[in-house]
Amino acid sequence: MVNPDDSGILPRKPIDRLVGPFERFLHIEAAGGVVLLAATIASLSLANSPWSDAFLALWKTPVEFGFGSFQLSHSLKHWISDGLMAVFFFVIGLEVKRELVIGELRDPRRAALPVAAALGGMIAPAAIYLSLQHSGPAARGWGIPMATDIAFVVGCMAVLGRRVPPGLRVLLLSLAIADDIGAILVIAIGYTASIDWTALALGLLGIVAIAGLARLGVRSFLVYTVIGAFIWLEFHESGVHATIAGVILGLQTPARSYVGESAFARALGRTGEVFRGGGWDSLSNRAERLRRFRRAALETISPLEYLESLLHPWVGFAIIPLFALANAAVPFELSDLKDPIATAVAAGLVVGKPLGVVLFSWLAIRLGLARLPEGVGWGVLTGGGFLAGIGFTMALFIAGLALDATTLDAAKVGILAGSAVAAIIGMALLLWRLPRPSDPR
Repeated sequence: MVNPDDSGILPRKPIDRLVGPFERFLHIEAAGGVVLLAATIASLSLANSPWSDAFLALWKTPVEFGFGSFQLSHSLKHWISDGLMAVFFFVIGLEVKRELVIGELRDPRRAALPVAAALGGMIAPAAIYLSLQHSGPAARGWGIPMATDIAFVVGCMAVLGRRVPPGLRVLLLSLAIADDIGAILVIAIGYTASIDWTALALGLLGIVAIAGLARLGVRSFLVYTVIGAFIWLEFHESGVHATIAGVILGLQTPARSYVGESAFARALGRTGEVFRGGGWDSLSNRAERLRRFRRAALETISPLEYLESLLHPWVGFAIIPLFALANAAVPFELSDLKDPIATAVAAGLVVGKPLGVVLFSWLAIRLGLARLPEGVGWGVLTGGGFLAGIGFTMALFIAGLALDATTLDAAKVGILAGSAVAAIIGMALLLWRLPRPSDPR
């Protein structure tokens, strides 16, 4: 059996002993939740420290990009929320495409439960929020408690380890993906104020161009990156939130490989024959042959799989923590928890999420559309529903779109408090309801 690890092929250098453990850490799903939590704690601590003014002023630093007469000047926080977060939404688009093409959401029968749970987990929190904040400018915040933060949910399940049944893990991850779809629609429809139709038309033209290039067989990531940057810019200027461009580009990414495994195996065999026969040194155009072979090797996996693997560590360990540093910086006191907006957000997350998840799941099962996964009873599902109430990243993002400066901080306090309470209750319920794993010995 061939070891797929390249450590048996490439010579090891001293730097590998330093980089290796770090790379392994980056590929642990739960590690992203740990880094995100650390960034959140750091942001809150600095925002409520003697260095608060300097820390908050940092995110208002103007950053300019331009060429010729064209200039873009925004605060550092804006570039993070509208620029870097477009990469985050691109990865969400990739994940949604994967689930729709080859994942749980492909099969309507298997998708019924997470979709129903996600739908209830969006409707109930929004309804509870609007029942408490039905008038005034704060009413625009109805979308804040609707989404689930997948990084924190994965982190919580990792803490529980082998006690989490595979059915619950798949259900919560699929629910989070379905939640993301809902959040994307909320951002696109609910929080787009005015539209520059010329800029939007140019952005849509770029999307059509990408589809056309894909049909022609263009495989260059550089070409698609340049056109994707153009699409982002036009969406940004159109008034439709620029991160929607990231989602659309993610959904356009092919989910099938270009070169089949058997074709690559034949090419690998021919290359091996050259080496075994000693003809490598005498070959001409070795660099060109190597480029072709490397391209063939890359094309044996789909662009979706390759980009998701490439970008996921950057999103989980750089972009999302940086977003948390910039957006969780809220100076607050315990009395701020009594603010009506904070209460409405927290109630949506802590009460609305589990209520909607359980109620709509029950309806889907009652109607014969779905069934509970193996090892998942109603108590366990309720615990999972509370974990779905951890709305942190997407909730902060939507809050920034929905509310102005006079109400935003109160909403952030509600997001932080509600997410923390939902996590604690969800973990406690699962610890109580899930059986201890049997000793493997």
